[in-house]
Amino acid sequence: MKFNLADVFETVADSVPERIALSYQGRQISYAELDGLANQVAHLLAGSGIGAHDNVSLFLKNSVEHVTSLLGLLKIRAVPVNINYRYTNPELQYIFDNSDSRAIIVELPEHQRSVAALLPELPSVRTVLVIGEVENELSDAAVDLPGDRSVEIVSFADADTKSTERDFEARNGEELYLLYTGGTTGYPKGVMWQHDDFFRKPLSGGNPYGEARQDLAEIATAVKGFPSIAFLLAAPLMHGAASYSLFTFFTLGGRLVIERDFDPVAIVSAVEAEKVQIILIVGDAMGMPLVEEFERRTGEVDLSSLFSVTSGGAIWSQHVRDRFLAVKSDLVLRDNFGASESGNDGEIMMDDNGNLRVPPTDRMMVVDESLNKIEPGSGDVGYIARIGNVPLGYYKDEAKTAKTFPTLPDGTRISILGDMGTVEADGTIVFLGRGSQCINTGGEKVYAEEVEAELHAHPAVADALVVPVPDERYGQRVAAVIQVADGSIEPTLEEIQEHCRKSLARYKVPRTVVFVDEVKRTPAGKADYRWAKNAAADASETAGAAT
Repeated sequence: MKFNLADVFETVADSVPERIALSYQGRQISYAELDGLANQVAHLLAGSGIGAHDNVSLFLKNSVEHVTSLLGLLKIRAVPVNINYRYTNPELQYIFDNSDSRAIIVELPEHQRSVAALLPELPSVRTVLVIGEVENELSDAAVDLPGDRSVEIVSFADADTKSTERDFEARNGEELYLLYTGGTTGYPKGVMWQHDDFFRKPLSGGNPYGEARQDLAEIATAVKGFPSIAFLLAAPLMHGAASYSLFTFFTLGGRLVIERDFDPVAIVSAVEAEKVQIILIVGDAMGMPLVEEFERRTGEVDLSSLFSVTSGGAIWSQHVRDRFLAVKSDLVLRDNFGASESGNDGEIMMDDNGNLRVPPTDRMMVVDESLNKIEPGSGDVGYIARIGNVPLGYYKDEAKTAKTFPTLPDGTRISILGDMGTVEADGTIVFLGRGSQCINTGGEKVYAEEVEAELHAHPAVADALVVPVPDERYGQRVAAVIQVADGSIEPTLEEIQEHCRKSLARYKVPRTVVFVDEVKRTPAGKADYRWAKNAAADASETAGAAT
């Protein structure tokens, strides 16, 4: 059978209706209640002219309404579009327009004002649903549009008056889930997932702890016997890793704990108050401030329920892992390997030398530029390719689709995202880093992530990105853009280099160091390498450089 995400959620809700599905700011919502709320939202959407295959942008922070909007859209076979709420108006206009969004769901006043300013340039938008009070700028903009066009403003609160019944049309699992990447170079791309592929890959077939579920009946039976795990999403729901986790734990009948924003103080308090068992973070950008809060409050909060911290969407360093274990030695630390274009590829491990490794798997291989498979033990470097249930492609971008999702001669479709790696004799894949972030210094290749991991282990470094800068002799040299940890003295270039030489080959050691007040990252924690390159270039004349 082909799985539809709404069918899966409804199956779980019918199997464990009284179990808590969602915890938000002290509010506890059962699966039955959440299903009813989502049904009401679905009827509101349908009554506003939104139907199957219509794309709808979710311009929202974390909230109950964000979750019910997502589920409500899936119930009527509409297509949710994730929106990064920190985008500027030009970036927002691009995604609203590129996604052909038929409607926008928005909440915050400043976000409403952005939508108001953009409406004249968004001919596909016919409806704006507003959570809370409607800003005058938005209501005025909706009736002051060129030509005979008008946009309907709908109060999200009207969902309270709608039916809680499930009287929706049948679904087939071929519906789309559109996930815009959080890229930092160029505008994001919309990754088109069929529901069935989304269930089988990002959601691990409904069972990340064993064999994939075969049908809805198996899900119904399994969820009753599976314990209710309290899972806290520290990441924003608009982030791919968060949406993967949201649906994974709904499929397991788990309890999702969400926070409005990433707030380490609130998260640590929630561990005790909500008896949280697993926390999802996005790399060091979230891991560092979170572990600092754990350290500050050691002995003040009850952490006995917490047994795992998982990172998805960005690699986190061994240094931060070690600090978590120093707070609670029995924590299970996981680093999930995946992307918007590939889903959940499994766990990536870090060995004693800091190398990132993926155990032998039938879901990945390494290929060269001609898509030939690299043989184990050859030592050749190639592109890590994902196999199996991959997306249909990028929305309205055939050229990039052909490049990222090629088909092998045997008919197998794969996903190639630019991650470089080698294959050891036993089939283990060693992750080297993104090819796009590879620095060529005198013919030697340096992968930014490897150097960043070592920099993060320095006690005076709060965050760091590694980029190339021009070098007359070597073509490029390694540069580090560093944010100094609170309360620490800015280290010298020589101190940074001495630290790195303990684990890195000499050619990998930064020869330029630039200190900044804050390392720029996306709200999902991804590195902004474009900003880092500009920061390094701007400061290269005054930054120290050593040979």
